[in-house]
Amino acid sequence: MSKKPSLWPSSRPLPPAITVSISQSCMTENYQLERLPTTITAQTEPQDRSLGLARTIATAADDRKASEIVILKVAEVSYLTDYFAIATGFSKTQVRAIADAIEEKVEQEWQQQPLRVEGKAEGAWILLDYGDAIAHIMLPTEREFYNLEAFWGHAEQIEFTPEELHWGQPQ
Repeated sequence: MSKKPSLWPSSRPLPPAITVSISQSCMTENYQLERLPTTITAQTEPQDRSLGLARTIATAADDRKASEIVILKVAEVSYLTDYFAIATGFSKTQVRAIADAIEEKVEQEWQQQPLRVEGKAEGAWILLDYGDAIAHIMLPTEREFYNLEAFWGHAEQIEFTPEELHWGQPQ
Protein backbone atom coordinates (compact mmCIF):
# COMPACT_ATOMS: atom_id res chain seq x y z
CA MET A 1 0.00 0.00 0.00
CA SER A 2 1.52 3.32 -1.04
CA LYS A 3 1.58 6.30 1.24
CA LYS A 4 -0.53 9.30 0.21
CA PRO A 5 1.42 12.53 -0.36
CA SER A 6 1.12 15.14 2.35
CA LEU A 7 -1.16 18.06 1.61
CA TRP A 8 0.65 20.28 4.10
CA PRO A 9 4.44 20.19 3.68
CA SER A 10 5.24 20.71 7.34
CA SER A 11 4.74 18.28 10.17
CA ARG A 12 3.20 21.16 12.10
CA PRO A 13 -0.59 21.52 12.28
CA LEU A 14 -2.29 24.17 10.23
CA PRO A 15 -2.32 27.59 11.93
CA PRO A 16 -5.57 28.28 13.83
CA ALA A 17 -6.67 30.88 11.25
CA ILE A 18 -6.91 28.22 8.51
CA THR A 19 -7.76 25.07 10.42
CA VAL A 20 -11.37 25.02 9.23
CA SER A 21 -12.05 21.88 7.21
CA ILE A 22 -15.02 20.38 5.42
CA SER A 23 -16.37 16.95 6.22
CA GLN A 24 -16.92 15.93 2.60
CA SER A 25 -14.20 14.20 0.64
CA CYS A 26 -13.23 15.20 -2.88
CA MET A 27 -11.21 13.55 -5.60
CA THR A 28 -8.17 15.15 -7.24
CA GLU A 29 -5.78 13.22 -9.50
CA ASN A 30 -6.73 9.85 -8.00
CA TYR A 31 -5.95 10.99 -4.44
CA GLN A 32 -8.76 11.21 -1.96
CA LEU A 33 -8.37 14.32 0.14
CA GLU A 34 -9.69 13.81 3.63
CA ARG A 35 -9.28 17.42 4.80
CA LEU A 36 -9.53 20.51 2.68
CA PRO A 37 -9.24 24.03 4.15
CA THR A 38 -12.26 26.14 3.26
CA THR A 39 -10.56 29.48 3.78
CA ILE A 40 -6.90 30.36 3.56
CA THR A 41 -5.89 33.77 4.83
CA ALA A 42 -2.36 33.65 3.44
CA GLN A 43 -0.84 31.51 0.68
CA THR A 44 2.40 31.02 2.58
CA GLU A 45 4.18 28.48 4.72
CA PRO A 46 3.37 28.75 8.44
CA GLN A 47 6.78 30.35 9.19
CA ASP A 48 6.18 33.01 6.53
CA ARG A 49 2.73 33.69 7.95
CA SER A 50 4.15 33.94 11.46
CA LEU A 51 6.85 36.34 10.33
CA GLY A 52 4.25 38.42 8.49
CA LEU A 53 2.20 38.59 11.67
CA ALA A 54 5.26 39.63 13.69
CA ARG A 55 6.08 42.35 11.14
CA THR A 56 2.49 43.61 11.31
CA ILE A 57 2.83 43.84 15.08
CA ALA A 58 6.11 45.75 14.70
CA THR A 59 4.54 48.09 12.14
CA ALA A 60 1.66 48.91 14.47
CA ALA A 61 4.07 49.53 17.33
CA ASP A 62 6.15 51.82 15.12
CA ASP A 63 3.00 53.70 14.08
CA ARG A 64 2.48 54.59 17.77
CA LYS A 65 6.12 55.71 18.16
CA ALA A 66 7.34 52.66 20.06
CA SER A 67 11.07 52.53 20.61
CA GLU A 68 13.67 49.73 20.35
CA ILE A 69 11.43 47.40 18.34
CA VAL A 70 12.94 43.92 18.07
CA ILE A 71 11.68 40.73 16.43
CA LEU A 72 13.07 37.44 17.74
CA LYS A 73 12.59 34.11 15.98
CA VAL A 74 12.08 31.73 18.88
CA ALA A 75 10.55 28.83 16.92
CA GLU A 76 13.78 26.83 17.05
CA VAL A 77 14.24 27.26 20.81
CA SER A 78 10.71 27.32 22.21
CA TYR A 79 7.39 25.62 21.68
CA LEU A 80 5.50 28.70 22.91
CA THR A 81 5.42 30.60 19.63
CA ASP A 82 7.37 31.32 16.46
CA TYR A 83 8.20 34.99 17.03
CA PHE A 84 8.40 37.60 19.76
CA ALA A 85 7.94 41.25 18.86
CA ILE A 86 9.28 43.43 21.67
CA ALA A 87 8.73 47.19 21.89
CA THR A 88 9.15 49.97 24.43
CA GLY A 89 6.64 52.68 25.33
CA PHE A 90 7.60 55.59 27.57
CA SER A 91 4.43 55.85 29.65
CA LYS A 92 1.62 53.53 30.68
CA THR A 93 -0.67 55.49 28.38
CA GLN A 94 1.68 54.97 25.42
CA VAL A 95 2.12 51.27 26.22
CA ARG A 96 -1.68 50.85 26.18
CA ALA A 97 -1.95 52.88 22.94
CA ILE A 98 0.68 50.68 21.29
CA ALA A 99 -1.19 47.54 22.40
CA ASP A 100 -4.48 48.94 21.06
CA ALA A 101 -2.85 49.83 17.74
CA ILE A 102 -1.43 46.31 17.44
CA GLU A 103 -4.83 44.76 18.12
CA GLU A 104 -6.49 47.00 15.52
CA LYS A 105 -3.86 46.42 12.82
CA VAL A 106 -3.73 42.65 13.31
CA GLU A 107 -7.54 42.49 13.23
CA GLN A 108 -7.59 44.57 10.04
CA GLU A 109 -4.80 42.75 8.18
CA TRP A 110 -5.05 39.20 9.56
CA GLN A 111 -8.66 39.04 10.86
CA GLN A 112 -7.30 37.72 14.14
CA GLN A 113 -7.88 38.64 17.77
CA PRO A 114 -5.27 37.87 20.44
CA LEU A 115 -5.75 34.53 22.15
CA ARG A 116 -4.69 36.09 25.46
CA VAL A 117 -4.02 39.60 26.70
CA GLU A 118 -2.09 40.20 29.92
CA GLY A 119 -1.13 43.37 31.79
CA LYS A 120 -3.43 45.86 30.07
CA ALA A 121 -4.90 47.16 33.32
CA GLU A 122 -1.46 47.85 34.80
CA GLY A 123 0.09 49.14 31.58
CA ALA A 124 3.71 48.51 32.54
CA TRP A 125 4.11 45.33 30.42
CA ILE A 126 1.37 44.23 28.06
CA LEU A 127 1.53 40.83 26.41
CA LEU A 128 -0.62 40.07 23.35
CA ASP A 129 -0.55 36.38 22.44
CA TYR A 130 -1.53 35.63 18.83
CA GLY A 131 -0.33 32.03 18.90
CA ASP A 132 2.19 32.34 16.05
CA ALA A 133 3.60 35.59 17.45
CA ILE A 134 3.60 37.22 20.86
CA ALA A 135 3.87 40.99 21.34
CA HIS A 136 5.59 42.36 24.44
CA ILE A 137 5.09 46.10 24.99
CA MET A 138 6.99 47.35 28.03
CA LEU A 139 8.03 50.43 29.93
CA PRO A 140 11.82 51.03 29.86
CA THR A 141 12.25 49.90 33.49
CA GLU A 142 10.49 46.57 32.87
CA ARG A 143 12.35 46.03 29.62
CA GLU A 144 15.71 46.64 31.27
CA PHE A 145 14.88 44.50 34.32
CA TYR A 146 13.47 41.46 32.47
CA ASN A 147 15.81 41.80 29.47
CA LEU A 148 13.98 39.35 27.21
CA GLU A 149 16.56 39.79 24.45
CA ALA A 150 19.27 38.40 26.74
CA PHE A 151 17.02 35.67 28.15
CA TRP A 152 16.19 34.56 24.60
CA GLY A 153 19.71 35.42 23.38
CA HIS A 154 20.04 32.11 21.55
CA ALA A 155 17.05 33.06 19.35
CA GLU A 156 17.66 34.58 15.94
CA GLN A 157 17.09 38.34 15.83
CA ILE A 158 15.23 39.34 12.67
CA GLU A 159 16.50 42.53 11.11
CA PHE A 160 13.92 45.24 11.50
CA THR A 161 14.06 48.90 10.64
CA PRO A 162 11.10 51.26 10.55
CA GLU A 163 12.11 52.31 7.01
CA GLU A 164 11.29 48.85 5.65
CA LEU A 165 7.83 49.18 7.10
CA HIS A 166 7.05 52.33 5.14
CA TRP A 167 8.39 51.30 1.74
CA GLY A 168 6.95 53.29 -1.09
CA GLN A 169 6.26 56.26 1.15
CA PRO A 170 8.50 59.33 1.27
CA GLN A 171 10.50 59.57 4.49
